[in-house]
Parts: sequence; C-alpha cells; structure tokens
Amino acid sequence: MKIAVAQVNPVVGDIAGNAERILSWARRARDELGADLVVFPELVLTGYPPEDLLLRSDFLDLCERMLHRVRRETRGIDLLLGYPRRRQGRLYNAAGYLRDGDVLAEYFKAELPNYSVFDEKRYFVPGGEPCVVNVGRHAIGITLCEDIWTPGAARRAAEAGAGLIVNLNASPYQMGKGEQRLEVVRARARENEVPILYVNQVGGQDELVFDGGSFVLDAGGRLVQRSPQFVESLELLTLDEEGAPRAGEMASWPEETEAVYRALVLGIRDYVHKTGFKGVVLGLSGGIDSALTAALAVDALGADQVEVVLMPSRYTADMSNEDALKQARILGVKHSIIPIEPAFQAFLGMLQPEFEGMPMDVTEENIQARCRCIVLMAISNKTGRMLLTTGNKSEVSVGYATLYGDMAGGFAPLKDVFKTMVYRLARWRNRNGEVIPRRVIERPPSAELRPDQKDTDSLPPYEVLDAILERYVELDQGIEEIVAAGYDEFLVKRVVAMVDRNEYKRRQAPPGIKVSRRAYGRDRRYPIVNGFG
Repeated sequence: MKIAVAQVNPVVGDIAGNAERILSWARRARDELGADLVVFPELVLTGYPPEDLLLRSDFLDLCERMLHRVRRETRGIDLLLGYPRRRQGRLYNAAGYLRDGDVLAEYFKAELPNYSVFDEKRYFVPGGEPCVVNVGRHAIGITLCEDIWTPGAARRAAEAGAGLIVNLNASPYQMGKGEQRLEVVRARARENEVPILYVNQVGGQDELVFDGGSFVLDAGGRLVQRSPQFVESLELLTLDEEGAPRAGEMASWPEETEAVYRALVLGIRDYVHKTGFKGVVLGLSGGIDSALTAALAVDALGADQVEVVLMPSRYTADMSNEDALKQARILGVKHSIIPIEPAFQAFLGMLQPEFEGMPMDVTEENIQARCRCIVLMAISNKTGRMLLTTGNKSEVSVGYATLYGDMAGGFAPLKDVFKTMVYRLARWRNRNGEVIPRRVIERPPSAELRPDQKDTDSLPPYEVLDAILERYVELDQGIEEIVAAGYDEFLVKRVVAMVDRNEYKRRQAPPGIKVSRRAYGRDRRYPIVNGFG
C-alpha cells in the first residue's frame, strides 16, 4: 500500500481555497506518486486554528458544502483529512476517510487541548470511540493530534485491530518541540507495537508557525521516514504486505538557531501574504534588533518587498547611520533617510509651556520614538506596506519600549525572541558572509535617545536578564525559587516588578511569532490590574 503524506499550508477561513488545495494535492498524489491514500493534517479544510469562526453557522455550512465537493470530485485515490463536523447539535473535531464520493468512516477527536495556545473545549465536544478502516489487507486506525499525547486513543485503536495508526496534526512550532513529539509518539508505537504515521500542518497563522516535520515510526519506535520542516511537501510512505512501513525519505532537521530563524521567516512571509499586504516597511537604526528584522524580512519576502527608513536624531551616533546604510545596500532594499530633529523640535516647542521648569527625562526620549512612529506609519499608509516593529522579548518583558512609538506596527517578528537569541540569530545569518554588519553585533546595544546611552544604564546584562525572564515568564517560577537558583534577590524583585508593571503595554503590542514554550499574548494571559505579589 502506498500512502502520500501531504504536509500542506492551508489558510484559516479560506474553505473554498483549502478545498481546492486538497483536490490539487490529491491529484498529485494519485498521478505523480501512484498513491492509494493521501493523508492531510487536522482541520485542513478550515485551517488551524479557526477559533470563533467555528461559532458561525454560515462558516460550518460552507465547510459541509466544500467537504461534499471534495468527496464528489475525488476519484481513484482515498483521502484522510480533518474538518469540523456537526452532529445532533454538537460540534466535533473530525477526521474522515473518503473514497470515490463516500465517507467510509469518521473519527471524532477524544483529547481536546485547552492549555497554552489551544482552546478546543470552547468549540468542540470530545469523541472517544476508536475508528479503524480496513483497506485491503491493511487496518488503519485514525487519531487526531492531542490523542497521541496520552495513551488512551492509541491503545483503543490498537485494540480495535489497527495495524497502522495515522495521527493528523496541527502542532505549532516551539523550540525543542520536534524532539518532544518524536519521544511521545515513539512511546505510543512501542506501547502498542504498531507503526505510527504523524502528519503535521505547515505555515504561519497569526502568532503561530506550524513547522511540518511529519514522520513515520515503525512498531519498535524507530524513525523510518521524515518530512522537511517549514516547507510544504508530499512524501510517499510504502507499507509492505505485512503492514510494516518501508524506509523512506529522511529529511534533515535544522539545529535550534536555524530552526528559530526559519520559523520567523515563515511566520513573516505567511502573515504578510495571507493578510494581503504589499510588503513591509521598518525603521533601520543601526542596532541589532532592526538589523535582524530587516534580514528576516528580506529572506521572507524578497528585497523588492522591503523598505527601510533611517531616522537619525541628535543622539544618533555616526556609526549607527553608517552601519544602517551599509546593511541596506547589502540587502538591496529601498531605503531613505528622514531625520526626526525638525519634528522633535516642533513638539518640544509646542510643549514648552507645559514643561516649563521641568528637567528632561524619559518624556523627551519617548517623544523621539513617537516621531519615528509617525514617519513609519505615514509611509505604511501611503504605500500599503505593513509596518514591522523590531522589539525583542527581553525589552517587551520589562517595558523597555515606547508605547505608540517603537512598539507601534502591524507585526512584531522578534516579540518572542530574547535578546541573547537575537545575537545568536544574527551570527547564524552571517555564517556565509556579512549581511548584518559586524559592528552592529559587537557594539554595546543602545536606544540612542539621550547622550552616551547604553541599555545597561537601565537593565542588567542581557545574559542575566534573559535567564531571570525565562524562569519567571516561561517557567512560572516565583521570586524565592529564582533567588534559590543563584540570582540576586534585589535584582530578581526589580525584574519581576518591571514585567508585572508593563502588562498594559504588552496588551497594546502587535502580534508576534511564538517560538518559545511561553509567548506573550494568547499563550500567557495575565490581568493588567493585578494585586498579586
């Protein structure tokens, strides 16, 4: 038996377009690979996650019509795919096995995740009955995503006679997730002595990036086939007469820094393309964050779709302008220089009566950032290019960013990337030649909003800050636990207070790509008014 593994990139809500994709990939699997069956990811008909679209009856009506179209127009190859199913007033996360217009079997997801970025209990009711389809000499058990993370569903499928378990997924990327998936699925294969095919969605959807990386394990848990990460692919799995998977294509997987970089590139590309923008614009300051964001944007969209703007102030060092211009020329992007001094002077003059007798402080620093925002948003509005913000997770965590200034924009690629990882990504991007000027990476970081300013004037060294933030934000450790790990108590309390105090800023920040175990936004939901601690 030949099974095509369709690792596809659907668009959430584009049900008709997704149906066309399913039909196109099914024809390819049949005509180019000679497959008997093609397997698609979880909820491929709607894209994942459809969120509150699932509460609309017209949305579900269209799903049913498009599923009927897929059934009607597919001949000569079986399909296994995911979609929402209404039945007796209930909504299920379903997978259907289709053949020549008929639904031979349907499976309803048993384990509904309701943690991290998942809210499936808001929409679906659980199934639980095993589903095994007999295809010639082969018995195929069907499960959906979270079902494989606990023993029950796989065990029930094996007890019902499955000789192969197919697990349809929409599992988003985060650092270390690929290895974790392998170990979990390996445990299920060994427990039940049955091979498992794990097929995953690929592509960006709002804050999430789905990395693909579909794979096949034999009954002993050995990896026998693996699809690439971060790209669509159609791979052929062959079962022998006994139902054992034969060794197939084995794509190499990138190490962590490269994987994060590729996740960010895919997230930018799909967010811009799927929302229909004409490209992006960003401020290029000569600092590490904007330098990395510019490189990511060019890799995602092409140089012709990226515009950068240098907006020097009275405090901008010559080397910053030099490095920003150098990088713009290396990347081959459209660039312009618009000094903000005239706007800054105008605002200071307008506010002089209000500020009479008051010393300069962070207010004037924020005015500069907001002058730059006005310039960038004007270009965005006029050209139709989306404004990318350039702040990283370290800064967003402690509020080292200006609301309605450098935080303003349509998308924040580095929102879930700590500063220490920013440097790792920049060095990785330069591995085959200088794209980000070396001086940008080596010089001490500075916001350049006052004379001789350095980030360390306001923040601890990023190596220390990021370690504390990882424990507090991602691992939910308390102050005592972090101090017990060897960090200064005064510093820990200061950092924690900064994180808590700036929740209101993060609520007003643009969405950004999740790459860590705990990202701000839908993954970490803290109250703004918060008396705890």
